[in-house]
Amino acid sequence: MSDPDKRRVLVVEDEVLMAMLLEDMLCDLGYEVVAHSGELDQAVQLAQTAAFDFALLDINLNGQQSFPVADAVRARGLPVVFATGYGSRILVPPYLDTPLLQKPFSLEELRRTLVTAGV
Repeated sequence: MSDPDKRRVLVVEDEVLMAMLLEDMLCDLGYEVVAHSGELDQAVQLAQTAAFDFALLDINLNGQQSFPVADAVRARGLPVVFATGYGSRILVPPYLDTPLLQKPFSLEELRRTLVTAGV
């Protein structure tokens, strides 16, 4: 059962160990991961149907970009935060101003990015 006091997160990350680390870090910061996917089609489905407050998306999912997931999240009026090891050069319009977390990152960098993103 979801805790009504915690912000709920959809995590899209294709590397299992990174996803587990990210979930632990988010929980340490007081967030609740309500859904996770490492596969593009499933992530789009979750973005359209799952109950969450914002999404944290790895941009590169096994060679595919997660922008369709971001589109589905934004279509619901919810915020997106990207994570990537490629830097901001991977961002394309209309995502140039989307908060970006550079991998690898620390707990403090994650916290700071989420605060800056207002989530």
